[in-house]
Amino acid sequence: MNNTRLLLIRFNNTIFQSEIEYFRGAVVNALTDKDILFHNHLPEDSGLLYSYPLIQYKRINNKAAILCFDTGTEVIGKLFNNSNLKLNLNGRIDIFDVDKITAYQHKVHVWNSKFTYHIRKWLPLNQVNYEKYQQLEGIGDKILFLEKILKANILSFAKGLNIFFENQVECKITKLGDPSIIRYKNVKMTMIDAEFFCNVSIPDYAGLGKGVSIGFGTTVAIKERKKRQNNI
Repeated sequence: MNNTRLLLIRFNNTIFQSEIEYFRGAVVNALTDKDILFHNHLPEDSGLLYSYPLIQYKRINNKAAILCFDTGTEVIGKLFNNSNLKLNLNGRIDIFDVDKITAYQHKVHVWNSKFTYHIRKWLPLNQVNYEKYQQLEGIGDKILFLEKILKANILSFAKGLNIFFENQVECKITKLGDPSIIRYKNVKMTMIDAEFFCNVSIPDYAGLGKGVSIGFGTTVAIKERKKRQNNI
C-alpha cells in the first residue's frame, strides 16, 4: 500500500466562496510556466484534461488554500518561483501571504473500520440524473441513489491517484442538508451538504465529485472538523 503525497498551502488572505474560481484563474495567470496541473486545460483550447485534479483550490476557515496531490506537490513550486503572489481576483488585486505549508502522506485504502465524513457543496446531480432522482418516491430510495453516486465519486478519486481497491467500498449517507441549485459550467447542478461513513480513508479537504478543483465536494473527517472547527 503506497502512501499518497499531499501538500496543503494555507494563505492569510480571506476570500469568498464565489472567488475560488477567480483565485485559480489568478494563480494560473501569474505563472510563467502554466503547467496543465494548475488548470486542467489541454493546449490550444482543445478541451479539458478529464482526470482527478492534482491541484485543488480551496477556502478553509474563510482563507484561501491550495491542496496538492502526488505530482501536484512537485509542480506547485512553480507558483513561488515564477510569481510574487500579487494576484488579481476578478478586479480585486491582493498580495497573497502564505500562512503555513504542510507536507504529509496519507494512505488511501479500504479498511475494516469505518470513517465518518462531512462533504460540503457536493454536486451529485446534473440535469439528467436529477430527473431520475426526482422520480424516486421514498427518501430511502433517494439516499440509495445518492450513495451509489458517492461510491462512484470515491472510486474515481482513488483511480485518479492510481489507486485500485481490492476490497469492496462501502458508504452510507447519514445526514442530508437541503439541496440548492447552482450553475456549474453553464449547467444546472444540485448542490448538497451531507454526512456519511465509509470504509475508505480519505485525506482531509480532498474533493469528491464534480468541481473539486474549485472547492466543490470538499470532504473532512468529522472528528477533525469538530476539533479544528473548520468553516469551509
